[in-house]
Amino acid sequence: MTPQPNPEAGAAVKAADRDHVFHSWSAQELIDPLAVAGAEGSYFWDYDGRRYLDFSSGLVYTNVGYQHPRVVAAIQEQAGRMTTFAPAFAIEARSEAARLIAERTPGDLDKIFFTNGGADAVEHAIRMARLHTGRPKVLSAYRSYHGGTQQAVNITGDPRRWASDSGTAGVVHFWAPYLYRSRFYAETEEQECARALEHLETTIAFEGPSTVAAIILETIPGTAGIMVPPPGYLAGVRELCDKYGIVFVLDEVMAGFGRTGEWFAADLFGVTPDLLTFAKGVNSGYVPLGGVAISGAIAETFGKRPYPGGLTYSGHPLACAAAVATINVMAEEGVVENAARLGANVVGPQLRELAARHPSVGEVRGVGMFWALELVRDRETREPLVPYNAAGEANAPMAAFASAAKNGGLWPFVNMNRTHVVPPCTVTEAELKEGLAVLDAALSVADEYTK
Repeated sequence: MTPQPNPEAGAAVKAADRDHVFHSWSAQELIDPLAVAGAEGSYFWDYDGRRYLDFSSGLVYTNVGYQHPRVVAAIQEQAGRMTTFAPAFAIEARSEAARLIAERTPGDLDKIFFTNGGADAVEHAIRMARLHTGRPKVLSAYRSYHGGTQQAVNITGDPRRWASDSGTAGVVHFWAPYLYRSRFYAETEEQECARALEHLETTIAFEGPSTVAAIILETIPGTAGIMVPPPGYLAGVRELCDKYGIVFVLDEVMAGFGRTGEWFAADLFGVTPDLLTFAKGVNSGYVPLGGVAISGAIAETFGKRPYPGGLTYSGHPLACAAAVATINVMAEEGVVENAARLGANVVGPQLRELAARHPSVGEVRGVGMFWALELVRDRETREPLVPYNAAGEANAPMAAFASAAKNGGLWPFVNMNRTHVVPPCTVTEAELKEGLAVLDAALSVADEYTK
């Protein structure tokens, strides 16, 4: 689709937005949202006809790209047959979506509870864990994000939690492995893994194992920095959960459905949790959908005991039809394999080449279509390019970098001192090289702030 400039329409859209839309995570008077006219594949464009290659996949969810014709057609067909129906009934789209998801989840995660997104999936996973164990506490990692609803944001381990932290939510945070900025004075991945597991077990011991219902981790943390856990870490957490009777929850809201070059990131580590949350890539965000994949043991808890939870739109037919189409597209068009191949052969090698040329790049890490560049002022000291949770003038270096990328036609995913490379899993090699060339130029701007 060729963008057709229409600045008058764009101005009207922007004016209505500014008059009436209240935006999330934002000081309303300090933002200037781009008015978007359309999107297709890996690109979107504004009303001036300017096109952007989307290296953010929306909010890391358009795994099959924008406006995939088979997914659009499935939504249209479902709307013609049955637009909506209550969740207490068995309907084809819902049943088929659950079947296709259960076929791909690891182990015996064969029961699917549908939600409207990732945050409420986390809310319900934690509720299930507490009811299953009869215990109150949840352990989660610093440098994590699990959603913006009350329980999920308290579980979150980044500054978005602070304003809503009740201090009474039964959540205890711990340090997960992150060798580049190790909290354990580790020098190798093996040391980082062993010391992080020791720290976690000590935390469990001091909190009281009999009080801990669940440990929740993003399989690979997303917004917090795409820190791929060292070999053995997730297996070690699984062992600790088994040792102390704790429910192991993996949050795959961002990492799932092909993002890492596997259907689920858990497959990279050979680990099966007791509960697995998902959303985003399950239907590329075309219609809001999330859910919890549930193990046999936890499902049995609610075999003759009602589960006290639900949502009016759980398993919405339009969302489930989009999920069925998305999963079939991914399977039949080799989307998961595309993410794995291009991640290994193009993104990883070229990002490492950029790191060798740009003093602002401290570390490259990732897998599949899930990568992060950690930007620094000083490679030797690893001082971040901007301070933790920087805003305003303190964030100027990252703002300048992001502006340079956008001016070059690339829409980046920027958080704190990092830029993430997370394009659609359907991206082509030519599109990747186009985007990486713009990223190369934008990093020259970041270099100007190095020591």
